[in-house]
Amino acid sequence: MANIPGFKAYDIRGKVPGELNTDLAYKIGRALIKYLNAKLIVVGHDIRESSEELSEALSRGITDSGSNVIDIGLCGTEMIYYSTPHFNADGGVMITASHNPPEYNGLKFVKEDSKPMGYDTDLNFIEKMILENNLSEIAEEKGTIKSINIMNEFINNLKRFYSKDKIKPFKVVVNAGNGCVGPALDAIEPDLPIQMIKIFHNPDSKFPNGVPNPLLIQNRQPTIDAIKKNDADFGVAWDGDYDRCFFFDHEGNFIEGYYIVGILAKSILKKFPGENIIHDPRLVWNTIEVVNKAGGKAVVSKSGHAYIKQKMREVNAVYGGEMSAHHYFRDNNYSDSGMIPFLLILELMSDENKSLHDLVYEMIKEYPCSGEINSKIDDPNSKLEEIKEKYSDGKMDFLDGVSVEYDNWRFNVRKSNTEPLLRLNVESKGDIELMKKKTEELLNLIRS
Repeated sequence: MANIPGFKAYDIRGKVPGELNTDLAYKIGRALIKYLNAKLIVVGHDIRESSEELSEALSRGITDSGSNVIDIGLCGTEMIYYSTPHFNADGGVMITASHNPPEYNGLKFVKEDSKPMGYDTDLNFIEKMILENNLSEIAEEKGTIKSINIMNEFINNLKRFYSKDKIKPFKVVVNAGNGCVGPALDAIEPDLPIQMIKIFHNPDSKFPNGVPNPLLIQNRQPTIDAIKKNDADFGVAWDGDYDRCFFFDHEGNFIEGYYIVGILAKSILKKFPGENIIHDPRLVWNTIEVVNKAGGKAVVSKSGHAYIKQKMREVNAVYGGEMSAHHYFRDNNYSDSGMIPFLLILELMSDENKSLHDLVYEMIKEYPCSGEINSKIDDPNSKLEEIKEKYSDGKMDFLDGVSVEYDNWRFNVRKSNTEPLLRLNVESKGDIELMKKKTEELLNLIRS
């Protein structure tokens, strides 16, 4: 796809300094200003060792072009999504590699109003400008860098999404994974009547407890152990830049992101009856049922933040959810948040007087799923053709990869945007054994 190795579908990401370094960050700054014709850019960064120097180089590229920077410092990606419209900026850049190992870093971009920038729409032009050395002119009058602490305003914005008077005094394990969410949790803690049991709380560039990626099975155990040890009501773990959060019930069971989409749709439709809810095509039956029962309208969109945000704007959806734990909110500039789901689930548990386990138990029983299973494949395209042929008797859909539906089970298999992988999801109607059998059958075909 790209001629510069770090340019990916949704961001720029790579090993430092081989694939991403200060020289490239500086050029990106100058190309970005020319491409957006921007006067003001918001810049923030995660805790990684290389983040500050990349942030400084990017900002120098911006100011050398005669444009100004608001530097919000150490933050989460959703703080960039909040700050860009808040400051009426022309764009925002978050320096992060999210859940990748410490030697990686990256840049995520938004335009005005926090509209996403992906490779297909924008980053390909920035890449071309860098390759052709078609950058902004060095300005006679350099721009300025203003450092602003935006935490109070960011937290006040989050408070719009929940009513603290409704929330019961739960005991919650919060696992920051030594990423960036610790300071935000500390800032919102006085407004919540809950007891936070904090683990791996302080931002630490060395990630002494492993990379902040709760999707890795081995990374879940500390959260599970802390829930059991403290007899907590539930647990939450975040990735490094906290645009995603992952939930565990009071028994320490990890809750698939699919069912969290259902819970959040239910929560939001209580406040916004009859509205549109966006979901991705990987696992769908539970979400459609929950949304229909709650009087909303379920609308499917291709996976990936650029597609979901675009579809939400098109149909004025109040919420969009992906089973990969990205949750998007209209009142949050159509952007994803790792904090709002946590707050809404606290409120829903209080409102319905149910544990997290009870909220999801029926969903899991009615629609058991495999969770996403990745397989490394040399030739994903020919494998997809093979799958289409084998399951041609089912109802097919090609919105995102291949979805095939039968009366009592369905599956989706799609290519990764960034790696030579096929990603499989299988679900059934109330038949866990059928779901397991079909998952095994599909994996044997994919991996043969």
